[in-house]
Amino acid sequence: QVQLVESGGGLVQAGGSLRLSCAASGLTFSSYAMGWFHQAPGKEREFVAAIHWSGGRIDYADSVKGRFTISRDNAKNTVYLQMNSLKPEDTAVYYCAAGYLKLTGDPDYWGQGTQVTVSS
Repeated sequence: QVQLVESGGGLVQAGGSLRLSCAASGLTFSSYAMGWFHQAPGKEREFVAAIHWSGGRIDYADSVKGRFTISRDNAKNTVYLQMNSLKPEDTAVYYCAAGYLKLTGDPDYWGQGTQVTVSS
């Protein structure tokens, strides 16, 4: 059974930082592209960042470029999202996602989500 378990969310003031983690189990982690999506209240779930299974390719949404950094540790089956210079508009539930060899808008697996709230 595949599980993606996010952690690291919370409440932070604007300009602050948070680091999200997603621990994966039940899959061959090094064969999966991993990524993060977020969903704000009343809005559609949106892409945030993705990292290729090898770590050789990384993509970001324009809204987070220069502020967020995605990384992965294949030895720990974990993907991270370092979020700096947080803004109130970053407030959302953040979901970890996994896609076999590549990550599309319809990933193979989702985590349960972790809440990030940025106060102004």
